[in-house]
Amino acid sequence: MTNPAYRRFHPRWHRARIPIFWWLRKLSYTRFIVRELTSVCVAYTAILLLVQVWMVDAGPDRFERFTAWLASPVVTGVHVVVLVGLLFHTLTWLHLAPRALILRVGRWRVPGAAVLAGHYAAWLAVSGGVLWIVLGR
Repeated sequence: MTNPAYRRFHPRWHRARIPIFWWLRKLSYTRFIVRELTSVCVAYTAILLLVQVWMVDAGPDRFERFTAWLASPVVTGVHVVVLVGLLFHTLTWLHLAPRALILRVGRWRVPGAAVLAGHYAAWLAVSGGVLWIVLGR
């Protein structure tokens, strides 16, 4: 049987208003948001690499115009800002690794400093390899 006087009632939940710049209140929150925003720099770099490959495939004249555009002062300035963002993103990512990666050798836990040192060593080795290839061996 249904009750004809019944009406669905859903109380409105109380939610405190949060200002849009809540993340400026603590330095740790600010660093987190800035780190997340630097993902835009990573995406931009990936897209730029794909466009560069596309321009190489399009022919030498298109590639020359593209490299001339890349050499303009405004684009160079933007790329300096992107480089700073990428470095911040990389450093904060590497410093998260000891918290996210718990290595054990038998019953012994590898210290976080060793994990961090291993990541820095790998980063330097890969960067050195890329430089070796780019600079002509």
